[in-house]
Amino acid sequence: MNQTLYGTTVKTLTVNDIAAMKQRGEKITCLTAYDASFSALCDAIGIDMLLVGDSLGMVIQGQETTLPVTIQDMVYHTRCVARARQRAFIIADLPFMSYPTPLIAAQNAALLMQNSGAQMVKLEGARVEIVRFLVEQGIPVCGHLGLLPQQINQLGSYKVQGKTTADADKILADAHSLQQAGASLLVLECVPAALAKIISQQLTIPVIGIGAGVNCDGQVLVLYDMLGIGVDKAPRFSKNFMAYANTISDAIAAYQLAVKESQFPSSEHSF
Repeated sequence: MNQTLYGTTVKTLTVNDIAAMKQRGEKITCLTAYDASFSALCDAIGIDMLLVGDSLGMVIQGQETTLPVTIQDMVYHTRCVARARQRAFIIADLPFMSYPTPLIAAQNAALLMQNSGAQMVKLEGARVEIVRFLVEQGIPVCGHLGLLPQQINQLGSYKVQGKTTADADKILADAHSLQQAGASLLVLECVPAALAKIISQQLTIPVIGIGAGVNCDGQVLVLYDMLGIGVDKAPRFSKNFMAYANTISDAIAAYQLAVKESQFPSSEHSF
Protein backbone atom coordinates (compact mmCIF):
# COMPACT_ATOMS: atom_id res chain seq x y z
CA MET A 1 0.00 0.00 0.00
CA ASN A 2 1.33 3.42 -0.98
CA GLN A 3 0.30 6.68 0.63
CA THR A 4 0.94 10.25 -0.43
CA LEU A 5 2.51 12.73 1.96
CA TYR A 6 3.07 16.31 0.75
CA GLY A 7 3.14 15.09 -2.84
CA THR A 8 5.65 12.31 -2.14
CA THR A 9 4.61 8.69 -2.42
CA VAL A 10 5.54 6.70 0.68
CA LYS A 11 5.41 2.90 0.70
CA THR A 12 3.80 1.41 3.77
CA LEU A 13 5.92 -1.39 5.17
CA THR A 14 4.52 -4.91 5.00
CA VAL A 15 5.16 -8.09 6.94
CA ASN A 16 7.52 -9.14 4.14
CA ASP A 17 9.52 -5.93 4.51
CA ILE A 18 9.94 -6.57 8.24
CA ALA A 19 11.06 -10.15 7.57
CA ALA A 20 13.57 -8.91 4.99
CA MET A 21 15.13 -6.59 7.55
CA LYS A 22 16.08 -9.58 9.68
CA GLN A 23 17.48 -11.40 6.68
CA ARG A 24 19.82 -8.54 5.80
CA GLY A 25 20.79 -7.94 9.42
CA GLU A 26 19.12 -4.54 9.83
CA LYS A 27 17.84 -3.82 13.33
CA ILE A 28 14.09 -3.19 13.54
CA THR A 29 12.78 -0.24 15.54
CA CYS A 30 9.39 -0.25 17.24
CA LEU A 31 7.62 2.05 19.68
CA THR A 32 4.14 1.98 21.13
CA ALA A 33 1.72 4.60 19.84
CA TYR A 34 -1.82 5.37 20.92
CA ASP A 35 -2.84 8.50 19.02
CA ALA A 36 -2.48 10.30 15.70
CA SER A 37 0.05 12.93 16.82
CA PHE A 38 2.64 10.51 18.19
CA SER A 39 1.96 8.15 15.29
CA ALA A 40 2.81 10.85 12.75
CA LEU A 41 5.88 11.94 14.71
CA CYS A 42 7.34 8.44 15.09
CA ASP A 43 6.54 7.66 11.47
CA ALA A 44 8.23 10.79 10.14
CA ILE A 45 11.41 9.94 12.06
CA GLY A 46 11.47 6.47 10.50
CA ILE A 47 10.37 4.12 13.28
CA ASP A 48 9.71 0.85 11.46
CA MET A 49 6.80 -0.49 13.50
CA LEU A 50 4.15 1.06 15.73
CA LEU A 51 2.63 -1.17 18.39
CA VAL A 52 -0.79 -0.11 19.63
CA GLY A 53 -0.31 -1.86 22.94
CA ASP A 54 -2.77 -2.64 25.69
CA SER A 55 -0.20 -0.80 27.79
CA LEU A 56 -2.49 2.13 27.00
CA GLY A 57 -4.50 0.97 29.98
CA MET A 58 -1.66 2.05 32.27
CA VAL A 59 -0.07 5.02 30.46
CA ILE A 60 -3.22 6.54 28.91
CA GLN A 61 -6.08 5.42 31.15
CA GLY A 62 -4.21 5.34 34.45
CA GLN A 63 -5.15 1.74 35.22
CA GLU A 64 -3.00 -0.40 37.52
CA THR A 65 -2.72 -3.19 34.93
CA THR A 66 -3.54 -3.85 31.27
CA LEU A 67 -6.51 -6.06 32.20
CA PRO A 68 -9.31 -3.44 32.02
CA VAL A 69 -8.51 -2.59 28.38
CA THR A 70 -11.31 -3.67 26.04
CA ILE A 71 -11.35 -4.56 22.36
CA GLN A 72 -13.33 -1.35 21.80
CA ASP A 73 -10.45 0.62 23.36
CA MET A 74 -8.01 -1.12 21.05
CA VAL A 75 -10.14 -0.47 17.97
CA TYR A 76 -10.39 3.24 18.79
CA HIS A 77 -6.68 3.78 19.46
CA THR A 78 -5.54 1.64 16.53
CA ARG A 79 -7.76 3.67 14.21
CA CYS A 80 -6.20 6.90 15.52
CA VAL A 81 -2.68 5.58 14.92
CA ALA A 82 -3.46 4.21 11.46
CA ARG A 83 -4.94 7.47 10.24
CA ALA A 84 -1.71 9.37 10.78
CA ARG A 85 1.07 6.98 9.77
CA GLN A 86 2.44 6.70 6.25
CA ARG A 87 5.30 4.15 6.32
CA ALA A 88 5.33 2.29 9.65
CA PHE A 89 3.95 -1.23 10.03
CA ILE A 90 1.09 -1.32 12.56
CA ILE A 91 0.61 -4.07 15.15
CA ALA A 92 -2.33 -4.07 17.56
CA ASP A 93 -2.66 -6.04 20.80
CA LEU A 94 -5.52 -8.40 21.39
CA PRO A 95 -6.43 -7.41 24.97
CA PHE A 96 -7.15 -9.60 27.96
CA MET A 97 -9.83 -12.28 27.32
CA SER A 98 -10.37 -11.23 23.71
CA TYR A 99 -8.92 -14.52 22.40
CA PRO A 100 -10.16 -17.38 24.63
CA THR A 101 -11.04 -19.49 21.58
CA PRO A 102 -9.84 -19.44 17.97
CA LEU A 103 -13.20 -18.15 16.69
CA ILE A 104 -13.47 -15.30 19.19
CA ALA A 105 -9.84 -14.42 18.53
CA ALA A 106 -10.54 -14.25 14.79
CA GLN A 107 -13.62 -12.08 15.30
CA ASN A 108 -11.71 -9.59 17.45
CA ALA A 109 -8.69 -9.64 15.14
CA ALA A 110 -11.05 -8.82 12.28
CA LEU A 111 -12.26 -5.75 14.17
CA LEU A 112 -8.70 -4.52 14.50
CA MET A 113 -7.84 -5.18 10.87
CA GLN A 114 -11.08 -4.35 9.06
CA ASN A 115 -12.19 -1.38 11.15
CA SER A 116 -8.94 0.05 12.46
CA GLY A 117 -6.08 -0.46 10.02
CA ALA A 118 -3.92 -2.93 11.97
CA GLN A 119 -1.67 -5.05 9.77
CA MET A 120 -0.94 -7.65 12.45
CA VAL A 121 -2.33 -8.65 15.84
CA LYS A 122 -0.30 -9.62 18.90
CA LEU A 123 -1.32 -12.09 21.57
CA GLU A 124 0.39 -13.34 24.70
CA GLY A 125 1.55 -16.85 25.49
CA ALA A 126 2.05 -20.06 23.55
CA ARG A 127 -1.50 -20.09 22.15
CA VAL A 128 -0.48 -22.29 19.26
CA GLU A 129 -3.95 -23.42 18.15
CA ILE A 130 -5.22 -19.86 18.12
CA VAL A 131 -2.20 -18.61 16.19
CA ARG A 132 -2.58 -21.38 13.64
CA PHE A 133 -6.30 -20.62 13.17
CA LEU A 134 -5.71 -16.88 12.76
CA VAL A 135 -2.99 -17.46 10.19
CA GLU A 136 -5.29 -19.80 8.27
CA GLN A 137 -7.75 -16.90 8.02
CA GLY A 138 -5.06 -14.66 6.55
CA ILE A 139 -4.34 -12.74 9.76
CA PRO A 140 -0.64 -12.04 10.47
CA VAL A 141 0.22 -12.78 14.09
CA CYS A 142 2.91 -11.61 16.48
CA GLY A 143 3.60 -13.87 19.43
CA HIS A 144 4.64 -12.64 22.88
CA LEU A 145 6.67 -14.72 25.34
CA GLY A 146 8.56 -14.11 28.57
CA LEU A 147 6.83 -11.69 30.90
CA LEU A 148 3.12 -11.71 30.04
CA PRO A 149 1.40 -8.65 31.55
CA GLN A 150 -2.07 -10.11 31.00
CA GLN A 151 -1.13 -12.90 33.42
CA ILE A 152 -0.10 -10.56 36.22
CA ASN A 153 -2.61 -12.10 38.64
CA GLN A 154 -0.89 -15.46 38.18
CA LEU A 155 2.64 -14.06 38.21
CA GLY A 156 2.09 -11.86 41.25
CA SER A 157 4.58 -9.24 40.06
CA TYR A 158 6.36 -8.03 36.94
CA LYS A 159 9.60 -9.99 37.02
CA VAL A 160 12.19 -11.55 34.74
CA GLN A 161 11.17 -14.86 33.18
CA GLY A 162 13.32 -17.76 31.95
CA LYS A 163 15.98 -17.56 34.65
CA THR A 164 16.04 -21.30 35.41
CA THR A 165 17.10 -23.89 32.85
CA ALA A 166 13.63 -25.43 32.79
CA ASP A 167 11.90 -22.10 32.28
CA ALA A 168 14.37 -21.06 29.59
CA ASP A 169 13.90 -24.37 27.75
CA LYS A 170 10.13 -23.88 27.81
CA ILE A 171 10.33 -20.37 26.39
CA LEU A 172 12.66 -21.59 23.64
CA ALA A 173 10.32 -24.50 22.81
CA ASP A 174 7.30 -22.18 22.84
CA ALA A 175 9.08 -19.80 20.47
CA HIS A 176 9.64 -22.60 17.97
CA SER A 177 6.03 -23.74 18.36
CA LEU A 178 4.70 -20.26 17.61
CA GLN A 179 6.89 -20.01 14.52
CA GLN A 180 5.73 -23.42 13.33
CA ALA A 181 2.12 -22.35 13.88
CA GLY A 182 2.67 -19.47 11.47
CA ALA A 183 3.53 -16.47 13.64
CA SER A 184 5.41 -13.86 11.61
CA LEU A 185 6.98 -12.02 14.53
CA LEU A 186 7.81 -12.62 18.18
CA VAL A 187 8.14 -10.23 21.11
CA LEU A 188 10.34 -11.35 24.01
CA GLU A 189 9.78 -9.42 27.23
CA CYS A 190 11.98 -9.46 30.33
CA VAL A 191 14.09 -12.53 29.65
CA PRO A 192 17.85 -13.00 30.09
CA ALA A 193 19.83 -11.56 27.21
CA ALA A 194 21.61 -14.87 26.65
CA LEU A 195 18.30 -16.68 26.15
CA ALA A 196 16.98 -13.99 23.82
CA LYS A 197 20.14 -14.25 21.72
CA ILE A 198 19.68 -18.01 21.28
CA ILE A 199 16.02 -17.60 20.31
CA SER A 200 16.81 -14.80 17.85
CA GLN A 201 19.52 -16.93 16.22
CA GLN A 202 17.38 -20.06 15.97
CA LEU A 203 14.16 -18.51 14.65
CA THR A 204 13.77 -17.39 11.07
CA ILE A 205 11.11 -14.83 12.01
CA PRO A 206 12.15 -11.48 13.53
CA VAL A 207 12.42 -11.37 17.33
CA ILE A 208 11.72 -8.03 18.99
CA GLY A 209 13.05 -7.51 22.48
CA ILE A 210 11.86 -5.43 25.39
CA GLY A 211 14.17 -6.03 28.30
CA ALA A 212 15.73 -8.91 26.36
CA GLY A 213 19.17 -7.65 25.43
CA VAL A 214 20.79 -6.16 22.37
CA ASN A 215 21.02 -9.34 20.28
CA CYS A 216 17.35 -9.47 19.32
CA ASP A 217 16.47 -8.52 15.75
CA GLY A 218 14.82 -5.34 16.97
CA GLN A 219 13.62 -3.44 20.01
CA VAL A 220 10.37 -2.01 21.32
CA LEU A 221 9.72 0.36 24.21
CA VAL A 222 6.64 2.01 25.63
CA LEU A 223 6.79 5.49 24.14
CA TYR A 224 5.89 7.22 27.39
CA ASP A 225 8.63 5.36 29.27
CA MET A 226 11.38 6.34 26.83
CA LEU A 227 10.19 9.97 27.03
CA GLY A 228 10.21 9.91 30.83
CA ILE A 229 6.55 10.92 31.12
CA GLY A 230 4.91 7.74 32.40
CA VAL A 231 2.57 7.74 35.40
CA ASP A 232 4.68 5.14 37.19
CA LYS A 233 8.42 4.63 37.46
CA ALA A 234 9.85 3.33 34.20
CA PRO A 235 11.10 -0.28 34.24
CA ARG A 236 14.82 -0.97 34.43
CA PHE A 237 15.00 -2.09 30.81
CA SER A 238 13.77 1.28 29.55
CA LYS A 239 15.86 4.39 28.99
CA ASN A 240 14.82 8.02 29.21
CA PHE A 241 15.92 9.36 25.83
CA MET A 242 14.50 12.80 26.69
CA ALA A 243 17.19 13.30 29.32
CA TYR A 244 19.70 14.47 26.69
CA ALA A 245 17.30 15.73 24.01
CA ASN A 246 15.90 19.19 23.33
CA THR A 247 12.68 17.97 21.74
CA ILE A 248 10.53 14.86 21.63
CA SER A 249 11.54 14.42 18.00
CA ASP A 250 15.20 14.44 19.00
CA ALA A 251 14.55 11.82 21.70
CA ILE A 252 12.76 9.49 19.30
CA ALA A 253 15.49 9.98 16.69
CA ALA A 254 18.12 9.13 19.32
CA TYR A 255 16.26 5.93 20.15
CA GLN A 256 16.00 5.07 16.46
CA LEU A 257 19.73 5.54 15.95
CA ALA A 258 20.71 3.70 19.14
CA VAL A 259 18.71 0.62 18.13
CA LYS A 260 19.87 0.66 14.52
CA GLU A 261 23.51 0.81 15.66
CA SER A 262 23.06 -1.84 18.38
CA GLN A 263 23.86 0.69 21.11
CA PHE A 264 20.58 0.09 22.93
CA PRO A 265 19.87 -1.75 25.09
CA SER A 266 23.15 -1.71 26.99
CA SER A 267 23.98 -4.11 29.80
CA GLU A 268 22.35 -1.80 32.35
CA HIS A 269 19.05 -2.18 30.49
CA SER A 270 19.35 -5.97 30.18
CA PHE A 271 19.10 -9.01 32.43
